Amino acid sequence: MSTAEDITQERVVDIMRDERFVMLSTATADGKVVSHPMTPQEVTDGANVWFLLGLQGDQADAIRVNPHVNLAFAETGSWLSVSGVAEFVEDRSKVAELWDGQLDEYFTGPDDPNLGLLKFVGQSAQYWGVPGGGMVAAVKIMASKVTGSEPPGQMGTVEL
Repeated sequence: MSTAEDITQERVVDIMRDERFVMLSTATADGKVVSHPMTPQEVTDGANVWFLLGLQGDQADAIRVNPHVNLAFAETGSWLSVSGVAEFVEDRSKVAELWDGQLDEYFTGPDDPNLGLLKFVGQSAQYWGVPGGGMVAAVKIMASKVTGSEPPGQMGTVEL
């Protein structure tokens, strides 16, 4: 596996934008690390991510106690871990801008008082991946196992 010299903030942002779901990990008050599936509503060029979430519940409580969180993105052949800080933002116009109706099962609408706006500010990212997408990665990984060669891929860390 080679070290990726081209792991940049722009590459990290591209990967983040390509994924529909992400795991948001928080630490509870008693120190347990818990992950929650989330849908990024927006990823900025600066590697910040906007989420909509419920203001009442374990996930929101954990963020209030310890705003240091991690986002994990994964697909066949690649993995991205982004650490950063989460902050609740009171901005109903931004909530309305991001509202797309996909959370209708959980909230009554963009004016639901339990609907919160969370901004994730990325600080650093670690990447491991095989260029070429999921199917190509799976074939390359399998071929390296069969031939006994070094696993394909790149890895790198970037400060955001």
